[in-house]
Amino acid sequence: MPGGAHLTGPVLRRRPGTTRSRGVVLCVALTAAVAGCGTDPVAITGPDLDEADSRACRALVDDLPDALGDRERVEVTPADALGAAWGEPAIVLTCGVDEPGGITRTAVCQEVNGIGWFVPDAALEDESLDATLTAVGHRPRVQVSVPAEQRPEGVAAALAGVAGAVEEHTELVRPCL
Repeated sequence: MPGGAHLTGPVLRRRPGTTRSRGVVLCVALTAAVAGCGTDPVAITGPDLDEADSRACRALVDDLPDALGDRERVEVTPADALGAAWGEPAIVLTCGVDEPGGITRTAVCQEVNGIGWFVPDAALEDESLDATLTAVGHRPRVQVSVPAEQRPEGVAAALAGVAGAVEEHTELVRPCL
């Protein structure tokens, strides 16, 4: 020490990494606390599919974007669900769905980025309702459910955001109604 001074008593030394370790532990604890305050995963169910449709749906889901507009992708359950969700309340895509009821020869089909979507009449007439749109001309069928709170912007962002994956991973079996 300068000037010949000597330390008396015990010398306190920090263990290497102690301050950093505390910071990491604090960050992990805060992350866990914040995650615990989040919403539950979005439940997605679908019908049993044959091997080809299941494979197509898995590829589609893997190719979906991390965000639709300003809505980030959120966790779904089960973890291997053939679908995805974005935002809160969630816009939900499900692959491999059954043909929806209400389809007639005069049913409305809205085409977005080359994909034709069946839109139930009630959803067209009242934007305060949840909207469930189905790509009925594709196999396997893909359905996008948009909560009323996310309309109308959520519908446009969702359909435009998923169109590329739907086109690439499903088969067009008939054009828009």
